[in-house]
Amino acid sequence: MNREQRNHGHKIDGSKFRIAVVVSKFNSDITGAMLKGALGVLKKNRVKETNIKIIWVPGSLEIPLMCQRLAGSKKYDGLVALGSVIKGGTDHYYYVAGEASRGVMEVMLKYSLPIGFGIITTNNLKQAKERSGIKNNKGAEAAQAVLEMI
Repeated sequence: MNREQRNHGHKIDGSKFRIAVVVSKFNSDITGAMLKGALGVLKKNRVKETNIKIIWVPGSLEIPLMCQRLAGSKKYDGLVALGSVIKGGTDHYYYVAGEASRGVMEVMLKYSLPIGFGIITTNNLKQAKERSGIKNNKGAEAAQAVLEMI
């Protein structure tokens, strides 16, 4: 059961919300699909297109810094962080995934600003595609989470 189903399909009036979405360019086929899911949820909940800012960063490790800059601007009611870290043959995966999640959490707590966490960590490309598809889109879930927290 996803967040929207738990929310019993009730829509949130996001017409006054200002949301920034930070998206990793790395694995952009996956993060682009997650962005599409996130934007669909924001639109469904009446967040105005003019109130949504999309910022692309090189990779998931750069997401926390951009979130910090956006949070510090005090222009947004919430942020959505979208990235895809796919395990490879080295330990690099653990460092990127762990530090990205720690960084996003630090920003959220420091600024008391909701951040929908959509940085997925998977063992392979197949799992990443499953988590960025139409039925199970972690970008959509992250957007729903931030709307509920606002």
